[in-house]
Amino acid sequence: METNEILVALTAIAQSSRLAVFRFLVQAGEEGRPAGKIAEALDIPPSSLSFHLKELYSAGLILQRQDGRSLIYSANYARMNAVISYLTENCCNGQSC
Repeated sequence: METNEILVALTAIAQSSRLAVFRFLVQAGEEGRPAGKIAEALDIPPSSLSFHLKELYSAGLILQRQDGRSLIYSANYARMNAVISYLTENCCNGQSC
């Protein structure tokens, strides 16, 4: 990943509600959750949640798919792992951690 992509991803989760949404979706697994369930579980108003989901989606940290009339959101594990790999690339001065 490029430095700019990392900065966008880290900026997206550098806000308490977005971090909570992302962690909730990581815990939900690949099946994800509809926006209404996310809002209910985290006690975030739907209008605010919509903004936070847009930011996470724009950063590539979450995926979105249509299921009937609902939008289902899930964590983008590949992107999450790429960010973690970038951050730990030269960890421990080349020694096993």
